Amino acid sequence: CETCSKEEAKYRCPRCMKYSCSLLCVKKHKLALSCNGVRDKTAFISVNEFTDLNLLSDYRFLEDVGRTADAAARHCIVHSPATKRLLYFLRNKARGCNIELKTLPVGFTKRRENSTTFNTVENKFYWHLKLIFPHCHAEYTLKGVPDDKTLADILKPYIDPVESDPVVCQRLKIYTASPQSDVRILMKIENRNRNSVRYNELDASRSLLDNLKGKVIIEYPTLFVVLKTLKNDMVVLGQ
Repeated sequence: CETCSKEEAKYRCPRCMKYSCSLLCVKKHKLALSCNGVRDKTAFISVNEFTDLNLLSDYRFLEDVGRTADAAARHCIVHSPATKRLLYFLRNKARGCNIELKTLPVGFTKRRENSTTFNTVENKFYWHLKLIFPHCHAEYTLKGVPDDKTLADILKPYIDPVESDPVVCQRLKIYTASPQSDVRILMKIENRNRNSVRYNELDASRSLLDNLKGKVIIEYPTLFVVLKTLKNDMVVLGQ
């Protein structure tokens, strides 16, 4: 058992492949790693490891997508002219800021949870933002983040040794204990093959808007906060 290291393992988590010996250890590992225990149907699998079970899983996944798309196509409210005008308005404003904002079809999780708005009086975006701390298996969702706020200020409540919340600080101890100069903020480059993932490195001293310019955003930005010494598997574009 990878949780208690005492008993013989009986179960394996479909999501993170951790071995557990009992229901108690299963619950502990889910809490410690923020794991939901649901198998990732879209995880990359190399051709050498691809089996008939993977093929069947992909087929069923496509069937589920088809059913979701069909249900969304029949939904009258989400396809109302007002909703379409709002999405067109957001994409148009983002284009004016040199940001290529793309929206997903109705039924996708990111489309459903996105709360990004544009304030015409202040002439700025209030972004829905997701922060992922991979070294601690933690992620946080922020709503209404103004586009003129610097990334350093956005991260202060999470990794600043003085200003961060005590509970969050304890969970992200590896970040708060490291020098701030070692912290890197990465954003995945969209429209690339799944086996060729690359990231853009963002400037923490600049505003969110400045960092998003010239980039493709699908629904809302997702930022990966990593440490320079531990980001070996995350290849930055240009390296």
